[in-house]
Amino acid sequence: MIRRLRLASGLTMLSYVTMHLLNHAVGLVSLDAMERVLNWVFALWSQYPAQTLLYGAFFVHYTLALWALWQRRTLRLRGAELAQLILGFAIPLLLVRHVVGTRIADTFFDTDAGYYSHLLWLYFVKSPLSGYQQMLVLVVAWSHAMIGLHFWLRVRPWYERIQPLALVVAVLVPVLALLGMIAAGRQVAALAAEPGWTERAFATMRLPAPHAVALDRIADALTWFFAGIIVLVLAARWLRRLWQRRHGVLRVVYPDGRFVEVLRGTSILEASRLARIPHAAVCGGRGRCSTCRVRVRAAPPGVPVPSDEERRVLQRIGATGNVRLACQLRPTVSVEVTPLLPPFAHAQDGGRRVDFVQGTEREIAILFADIRSFTAFAEGRLPYDVVFVLNRYFAAMGRAVESAGGHVDKFIGDGVMALFGVSSDPGTGCRQALAAARLMSLRLDELNVALRAELAEPLRIGIGVHAGPVIVGEMGYGGATTITAIGDAVNTASRVESLTKEFGVQLVISDEVIARAGLDRSLFRWEEVEIRGRQEMLGVAVLHSAQDLPDGASAAIAAAPLPAPAE
Repeated sequence: MIRRLRLASGLTMLSYVTMHLLNHAVGLVSLDAMERVLNWVFALWSQYPAQTLLYGAFFVHYTLALWALWQRRTLRLRGAELAQLILGFAIPLLLVRHVVGTRIADTFFDTDAGYYSHLLWLYFVKSPLSGYQQMLVLVVAWSHAMIGLHFWLRVRPWYERIQPLALVVAVLVPVLALLGMIAAGRQVAALAAEPGWTERAFATMRLPAPHAVALDRIADALTWFFAGIIVLVLAARWLRRLWQRRHGVLRVVYPDGRFVEVLRGTSILEASRLARIPHAAVCGGRGRCSTCRVRVRAAPPGVPVPSDEERRVLQRIGATGNVRLACQLRPTVSVEVTPLLPPFAHAQDGGRRVDFVQGTEREIAILFADIRSFTAFAEGRLPYDVVFVLNRYFAAMGRAVESAGGHVDKFIGDGVMALFGVSSDPGTGCRQALAAARLMSLRLDELNVALRAELAEPLRIGIGVHAGPVIVGEMGYGGATTITAIGDAVNTASRVESLTKEFGVQLVISDEVIARAGLDRSLFRWEEVEIRGRQEMLGVAVLHSAQDLPDGASAAIAAAPLPAPAE
């Protein structure tokens, strides 16, 4: 709830700041255009509900920022995180006199000096130093918001695609605002040089000058308040540290033998930073990305149970009971921790399931497909032609597998291996595998039509489907790491596919798949075969074409639920 309130309040203030900066940018057109746009902006934000929302958002956001500062056990942060913290607390200190001279003066002193002509005269003619301060706070406020927005969005899978465009917008908005402010300020300065312009321009305005002493006192008081409350929180943190040291410390031990002694209430991520041990945390320690995940061993009575927010993230990544988020876990006893991702992990690494990384035993369906007589097809052809046809074939088969809800494990020569039911139950996986086999047959016919000018005869494939227990996990090295499966069921599935040559058919399905898919065995032609490596005979269903699945089987396959798309 705290994170949601902080996000909602921050976005509310960002909408106001964005409109304010775009209003500044209109100064590139003219001073009159700035004033006209200001009337529209003022008409929106001067409404009571909008004012309540804006002031409430500031109060909530600033209060939660103080709470976050109090909650941190260390200020040893990454550069962007530290910059966001400093910039955020600097905003009220830099902005307080502007707010007092406009909003407070208008509300409590019945002034009417919030026009661009008066403010720009004040900042570019009467007090240029104040003008520089307003330009600085513009950059500070926008930078603080953009860093926070980046931390929020960088865990989204689509953010990487729009990040270059987002960077352009993030830079362009304040630059245009500054240029607009400078252009309009120069226009005002030129007008102010004309005799009598100041008197004529401000004649109808109720200026705050008569109340300058009172407004200065209010600005000074608010400045001391914002500065004092930060000092108060920092002093309270120091006193807490002294008190906790008297009540002992706990030890966080890392795999290489390094350790750090910290106070109770310190998160594992903060402990890593105190010890200068690199630790991934893409979202800045906000419990969103899961890249800071660690495996934990703790002395009795163990570590505190995860919060609801942390539990949801752990469930999303398939975490086992001894896996926690380092940014959320604040142990009360000494612990041993093992980071599960490298310090340079990216946002997409946070989506990797823990059970896949560690390896887990599952019952899934495995599909093998292979092109018939491909060696004869490749002989006498240019390498370019062979690669072209293979890539078209792999694309068609890969889309068929993914459309049915499966995962393409690998392409082996001219063959395909796919897994089904990795993230669901075996029955669903078997129905998805049969649906994929039918789609692959249909896509092959379409491919043969599209490539008829390239092929002396149509491509033919054999498809074998089997189900059983396997070990599923991320295996490989470096960039070649992928989710795959190993076990006897995989070997059996490969041999089932080879039976398509023996029977001269396109599809062979093991009895396990038919049973787990809940299909009527009487709808199929059955054969008993001996599989190398198995003592028992294996019953297999034989179909001339995957498109020849019986009507009852087709209905059951069509009803197979497909997994929801990943976020």
